[in-house]
Amino acid sequence: MSLAPVHLAIGRHEQATVVTITGELNLASYSSLRDGLLKIATDAPEGLVADINGLIIDDSSLVSVFSLVAMRIGDWPGIPFTMVAAAPGHRVLLSRHVVDRYVPVRADLTGAAEALDHPVRRRSERVFSRSAGTSSHARAFVTARLDEWGVAELAEDARFIATELVENVLKHTTSEPRLRLDLRRGVCTVAVADQDTRPAMLLERLSPFEPGLGLKLVAQIARVWGCSRSWAGGKVVWAVLVQPPATPGDRSAG
Repeated sequence: MSLAPVHLAIGRHEQATVVTITGELNLASYSSLRDGLLKIATDAPEGLVADINGLIIDDSSLVSVFSLVAMRIGDWPGIPFTMVAAAPGHRVLLSRHVVDRYVPVRADLTGAAEALDHPVRRRSERVFSRSAGTSSHARAFVTARLDEWGVAELAEDARFIATELVENVLKHTTSEPRLRLDLRRGVCTVAVADQDTRPAMLLERLSPFEPGLGLKLVAQIARVWGCSRSWAGGKVVWAVLVQPPATPGDRSAG
């Protein structure tokens, strides 16, 4: 069995997660590099830095993988992403294929870490036991956190989404659901992780009398939703809500 053509090594620099990428980027390794970075991003709340100094690029057009990763993690997990590329050849390729329009590229790790955009971010996470009251406890957790963060207007939709995602974990896996809330620049993400690798599926109910509304209403309520694999194993199902703009009446009342 041949070795994987790319290798991803995870480290830390200040608050950021750093992925050192070595090996060869070619048609065979493109998808594993893309999927690996997306999986790592699910557990990199403060930002992701990709160091490609040790990467051999077989086909220059394949560097578009980094633009794709940047766009994908813009919705979830909504973290900043930068790159380290010291070699002039690498930097020319990234510029030629406009990757540097999507991802800040710096010559060293310190510069890449400094280029990470760090908006004010609130984050809270809790693991819930499998019990009859799990969904109720999850709703109370959502209500308390969003009220604390000053976005109570999102609480109703967030409670519904959290309930559906938590109940999906209880019904379809043996995991304890891990509920995570993020708020950044008026964008709130409700995410529930479990240890089951099977992806969440949006299915139509066969009858209106079947229990649960499932992911169909989650998709209708959220700006965007998805299911992402985690580097640590399992998956995360997430949905994004956007805080409505304040009206003149709201500002004067405050």
